Amino acid sequence: MMDWTDRHCRYFHRLITRHTRLYTEMVTTGALLHGDQARHLDYNAEEHPVALQLGGSEPEDLAACARLAQRWGYDEVNLNCGCPSERVQRGAFGACLMKEAGLVADAVKAMRDAVDLPVTVKHRIGVDRHESYDFVRDFVGTVSEAGCEVFIVHARNAWLQGLSPKENRDIPPLRYEMVHRLKRDFPQLTIVINGGLKDDDAMAQQLEHVDGVMIGRQAYHNPYAMACWDARFAGRAEPAPERRAIEADMVAYCERMQIRHNVPWPHIVRHMLGLYNGVPGARRWRQVWSDHRLRHRPPAEVMALARQAMEQAAARQAEGVAIA
Repeated sequence: MMDWTDRHCRYFHRLITRHTRLYTEMVTTGALLHGDQARHLDYNAEEHPVALQLGGSEPEDLAACARLAQRWGYDEVNLNCGCPSERVQRGAFGACLMKEAGLVADAVKAMRDAVDLPVTVKHRIGVDRHESYDFVRDFVGTVSEAGCEVFIVHARNAWLQGLSPKENRDIPPLRYEMVHRLKRDFPQLTIVINGGLKDDDAMAQQLEHVDGVMIGRQAYHNPYAMACWDARFAGRAEPAPERRAIEADMVAYCERMQIRHNVPWPHIVRHMLGLYNGVPGARRWRQVWSDHRLRHRPPAEVMALARQAMEQAAARQAEGVAIA
């Protein structure tokens, strides 16, 4: 989710679901130790609970970044051992770390020794075409001995050669049973499943076998689907927020970020373009918010134009149905 789940995206998602745990985009240890720490680590207080996801392989560097996470007030540090991109492979981290379970264990131990935060690991069920359950079982077993108690498992192999990151999300087959088996073999661990889950019923079905579900791009593209998660999965009785209220809150947020940090509103609004998916007129609403000719207008004015365009498009659509 690099370049997707930045602080603005997470603030938007928190307006929809109050209790789902949010994860940052993957941030490399090099970017934190040698770059602009505030740009990568600053977040909004409303985002809690929020986890910092790290990319790296050197235990000492990861420990230093874990200390930064604790200093900034994050609720969890997550080590990414699942990303298959060539760029990540060149840095010798991501999914290729699954081949070095001992190194991952050393990294987890170093981070746990450095901070009081939970240290978790996100990984795949295998690497390349090696589909043996023993491989992922041994990986989890080795890393758990270093003190990791939470494993977020993408139920596909990562093919490090021959597939793009996008193809790695679709082509290797999903094998949920491998993740279920991990939970049976390691009942004391928290096992969270990831990959290919499209709706709430599919999530509920998985929760019969594992402890949690992670949703990525599906939540990004259809964000309002998260509105019922607090009630269905967290047992919370609060009413689901309305789309118009969420949009208005985002406009107010854009105004604050413009004043305080000089952030242009289009950089923020790009994350909420799926808010009205499935609602008549949603396409026109997106078009207005995406119109570069309006980028210098105040976001409240653009919201009014977008809502008007959506209502007019919905009315035309209803007339067309009625005539038919």
